[in-house]
Formats: sequence, C-alpha cells, structure tokens
Amino acid sequence: MKGCFIAWATDDATRKRGSSGGFVSAALAAALDSKLVDNVLVLKKTSPYKATQIVTNDPKEVLECAGTLHFVSVNLAKYVPPGRVALPAKPCDAMGIIERAKRGQLDLDDVYMLGLNCGGSLHPKKAKKMVEEMYDLDPDAVIGEEILKGELILKTASGEKALKIDDLEEKGYGRRESCRYCETNIPRMADLACGNWGLPADKLGKATFVEVITDKGEEIFQNAVDTGYVAFEPASDKAIELRDKIDKVMKGLAEKWHKRLFEPIEKLSDSERLAFYVDALSHCIGCGACRKACPVCTCGDSAKCLTEGDSNYKIPLFLMVRLLHLMDSCIGCGRCEDVCPAGIPLTLIHRKFAERMQKKLGYVPGINLDKPPYFEGGRIHEKN
Repeated sequence: MKGCFIAWATDDATRKRGSSGGFVSAALAAALDSKLVDNVLVLKKTSPYKATQIVTNDPKEVLECAGTLHFVSVNLAKYVPPGRVALPAKPCDAMGIIERAKRGQLDLDDVYMLGLNCGGSLHPKKAKKMVEEMYDLDPDAVIGEEILKGELILKTASGEKALKIDDLEEKGYGRRESCRYCETNIPRMADLACGNWGLPADKLGKATFVEVITDKGEEIFQNAVDTGYVAFEPASDKAIELRDKIDKVMKGLAEKWHKRLFEPIEKLSDSERLAFYVDALSHCIGCGACRKACPVCTCGDSAKCLTEGDSNYKIPLFLMVRLLHLMDSCIGCGRCEDVCPAGIPLTLIHRKFAERMQKKLGYVPGINLDKPPYFEGGRIHEKN
C-alpha cells in the first residue's frame, strides 16, 4: 500500500466542498466512524480570514470543515489532545508535533498526521489589505481562495480573479516571510503527504495526490477505502515526476528568498550585525505572545526565560534566553512573528541563530525523533 495514489471522497458533497476532491476530510471522518481514532483536530472556518481549532468525535462536523485556509496562520501542534487523534498537518504542524513528542508532550504513536503539501500561507490582516489594494475587491466578498500554478485565485459570488504570487510579493503582499524561504513543502515527516501537485489536468480540483509514507499512513488510508469514504487509483510515473518537479521549483524559489532576506544581515560587519539585533529586539514589550504561540516551547510556567526578571538591558533577557534555548528546536514556522505586537522580525532572527547551529551539528529539528544535540552533551566537541 505504501506509495503514491490519486484519491478522492466518494461522497459528492464532500468532494465539492474540499479543494482537492475532499480526500483528507473523508479520511479523517472515516477514522472517527470506524473508531480508528478517538478524536480529530481540525480548523473550523468562520470566514476566509479566521478559523478556530476544534477537537471533535463527530464525522459530520469534520466533513463540514473541508476546504482551503490559505489566509489562516495557525500551528496545530500545540492543540493535539491526549488519546488517539488524527489531524491535517502542514509541514510546520508536523515538525512541531515531532518536537513536542521528543519533549514528552505527546505520544507520536497515537497521532495520525495527514500531511498537507504547503507552498505557504498568508497573514490574515495583510491578506485583507491585499484583497482591497491588489484585487480591488471587498475582503468580505471573498468566499474562497486557491493557489494554483503560481497564482493566488480569489473566488467571489460573481466569479474568480487571479494574480501571480511573485507579483504580489514584489509589492509586499503574498505569503508570510517565513513561508517564502521554507524549503519543506512536502511533509514526508507525516504519515501521509497530500496535495494537488502532480495531478493530471482532468483531476485538478477533483482529487488529491496522496503519498502513503508510514505504517500509520497505510492504516488510515486503507481504513478510508474499506469504509467506503474514499476511492483511489495508482499515481502514474508521470504524475510522480510532475510533483517532484514542482517541489524542486518551490525549493529553488525558497533558496532565492533565503538569500534575499538573509544575505543583507550576513554582509554586515560584526558591530553592524550586533547593532541590527539590538535595534530590532529592543522594541520587545515583554508581552510573551511569542512564547505562547511557539509550537516547540514546552517549558510551561517554570520556563527559564520567565525567571530572569525584568532588566534595563537593551535586549530583554527573556528574548536572549529564548534565542539560545530554541537554537536546536526552532522549526521556522513564523508563529512568533505573526503574533508580535511590536513587529519584530523574530522568525528571521531565530532562524539566523538556529540555522548556524543546526548546520554546524548536522541536525534538523522536526524531521524525526532523533534527540537534539543539547549543549551539555559532548556532541559539540565531537563535531569540532
């Protein structure tokens, strides 16, 4: 069963509600219906710009949540409940879940991750402004959105309007900054990897390209088929090749953005770089929103970053401790920056510190359950 398939929901309503044939929602509902899992964690959309995470054991409610959410930036890793649970997971959701499993926050054997291919999401506030200024549309008139072939397509009651994402990003809109340089598009750390990349033209919008990666992935896929929620056919070699080609293009684009965003900092002299960090981080108001939103922060109320007390340092010790603490675990999801009321480029700075250490130690967080090379171990000396 492991391998690549083209799959779709057998129910007409689910297939139409889902952006790619409703496979993911159907498989989640089937897992509940057959008692394979106790609960499903999903996002319930209240508008194209807002959704709330819910935990449900009602297959009908899961099916009602089908559809795209490109304008919502939530990491579900912090909301995984105890017990056997299934959820749709972007690469950064899956990476956060794996990091939390390493830290004893959950048992990965109980979590079924239906990974979603991801080319990036948009911040809801910026998305509304983009809809007004670039699409000349009332944000409230948008009833749906899709990203296809490099274009962001907005749907209203009167039709569709598409603009190239490259053009939007040159104007300061488009994907969140952390998404632009993220190279993890296909979530192969999850149990399944699902999306529309690789689909033949006649299947676009009607089916999902599914890669079955793990034994749990095989279990939840087969369960969806056996319960009649899902039908499938093998993916052709051409479809697999096309998906790999799209992934390669996206990785190349991410590399360009990484260079564009990081190189100006790297070109600074040591004193200039220090001045950049001090200036950016000195705007921190100490609200702690970044810590609360961080999917890999598991220290709780006893976190050392909270016990250093207030100070008159130019860079708050709260942030200094977090910078050091997250060097081995930052997955670059961007949630810290999403919620920072001071507008500090926190993800860029965290990644600048984390990438240097992770590259030096040959360690990538969120990919598997390999333990991180903690500072107190001998790994650093071994590598040197």
